[in-house]
Amino acid sequence: MDSKVLEQLYRKYERELYLYIYSICKDKHATEDLLQETFLKAILALPDGHTNMRAWLYLVARNLTYNAIKKAGRYENMTTDPAAKKSAEPLEIILQQEQYKLLYKNLQRLSARSREILIMQYFGQLSHKEIGTVLAMTPSAVRMAAVRARKELKTHMEEEK
Repeated sequence: MDSKVLEQLYRKYERELYLYIYSICKDKHATEDLLQETFLKAILALPDGHTNMRAWLYLVARNLTYNAIKKAGRYENMTTDPAAKKSAEPLEIILQQEQYKLLYKNLQRLSARSREILIMQYFGQLSHKEIGTVLAMTPSAVRMAAVRARKELKTHMEEEK
């Protein structure tokens, strides 16, 4: 593969894959390592005729991340705040950080599958078909699982109020 094409792929998908991997393993250093390994393995093992590079990258990232977790034998606790720093009023920043913490806390209450589907759908902006490819599900099964996960997340969020 041409190095310019590889560089374009990396620039295009690095941020969303980083967020996806981090959402699973919750370790900054492990995420950085897994991200590099994802691109390397995805390119080396790309099947002939594969047309959806984005879904392929997510599938490789998912498999590598879960293999690393199995090897380590545990999930790590979140160590950093995912809230984005914006130049705004201090009160707005505090309220936004609290909302992110609440969302993160309630996402953790979902099953791993539900959490992954919502993260891929909203943070990775993958289609139901792409998510289905990654998780070995039909697009309609992904759609139903996403509806159920959103409903469950909404219930958890309302309980916190």
